[in-house]
Amino acid sequence: MNEDFKLLSDSIFNYTSTCYRHLHAHPELSFQEYETSTFIQKQLTDMQIPFRSNIAGTGILGRIEGRNPQKKIIALRADMDALPVQEAVNIPWKSKNDNVMHACGHDAHVACLLGAAKILKQVCDEFEGTILLIFQPGEEKAPGGASLMLQNGLFDEYKPEAIIAQHVSIDYPTGTMAFLSGTIMASADEIHLTIRGKGGHGALPHLCNDTVLAASQTVVALQQVRSRLCHPLTPMVLTFGRLIAEGATNIIPSEVHLSGTFRTVDERWRKEALEHIRRIITETCSAHSCTVEIDIPDGYPCVVNDATLTEKIKGFAGEYAGEENIDKLELRLTSEDFGFFTQQYPCSFYRFGVKGDTNQDMGGLHSPTFCIDEKALLTGAGGLAYIARRMMD
Repeated sequence: MNEDFKLLSDSIFNYTSTCYRHLHAHPELSFQEYETSTFIQKQLTDMQIPFRSNIAGTGILGRIEGRNPQKKIIALRADMDALPVQEAVNIPWKSKNDNVMHACGHDAHVACLLGAAKILKQVCDEFEGTILLIFQPGEEKAPGGASLMLQNGLFDEYKPEAIIAQHVSIDYPTGTMAFLSGTIMASADEIHLTIRGKGGHGALPHLCNDTVLAASQTVVALQQVRSRLCHPLTPMVLTFGRLIAEGATNIIPSEVHLSGTFRTVDERWRKEALEHIRRIITETCSAHSCTVEIDIPDGYPCVVNDATLTEKIKGFAGEYAGEENIDKLELRLTSEDFGFFTQQYPCSFYRFGVKGDTNQDMGGLHSPTFCIDEKALLTGAGGLAYIARRMMD
């Protein structure tokens, strides 16, 4: 069967590549994927695949039914939003939208899911059950399109036994796939602070509340969460990348804005750490006679791969790509709203390599020079279709 699926992937490669190039040239930001959604709906209509649209805005749920559609139900997911990045790669299908770029490979994810759908539609009379196709908006922006689609009745009619997702990776060569059971990505919580005090002349600090010093000391004080409060063997990061103090050389501003991210792979520690973070922020600002407004919205949970499911699809991937092309995925402190799916259903999230001869000098994910090797679409579409088909046995 694997060789048949490789031939099918080869036969639709031009289609998959055309989809990828169109999507790459027309990126849209999170929850603004209107043209992208319209494009996907047209592809599904052309393939005679029924679907629901407008789920959480631009989300789509397609449905490929085999014989006895209720016997078994699985779902395949692709995210479809882009990033606010100005593309610096000079390719014919370069982004046509200023300061918007598919710098995280979501264009490839959608193209591969469409390619897989094209293959699975051709063989749907060979299996029993239903394969759902999730085209998800807003992965890059809280509260995350996954959570919103779930809240908007994504699976009210069809409840999957398993959900599978894939992601491009420049850490692995084209043609390879990487898997890991258990926790594979961290939770992610944004921290936004507004520190206020009495501003004034920089030469008269005794008459002011130094908001800049309060913000600086807050950043330093919070590092004890990592160094003293967290178990030494628990991975976590607490990073602040935005500090806005619009004073001057001789002006202490009355307001400072501070933003950062907290990530960990332990949900129990996550809850405890957030309590420590709030306490340290409040106490440090108070020590400088400043007030602070703390905004920590609910973020993304950890992505936890179901061990049984992951080992199963890893075996299927080995059948398709060859065991020599199956690698071990490393735990990362990046995050993904796919974690919302993993909280409710058996799920598996894997990566497929996109580094080939044509893009050796490309930048990493979220960079303006990110670019995939298009040959990776063969594995992305064919491998996903093969895994889905084998799941239906």
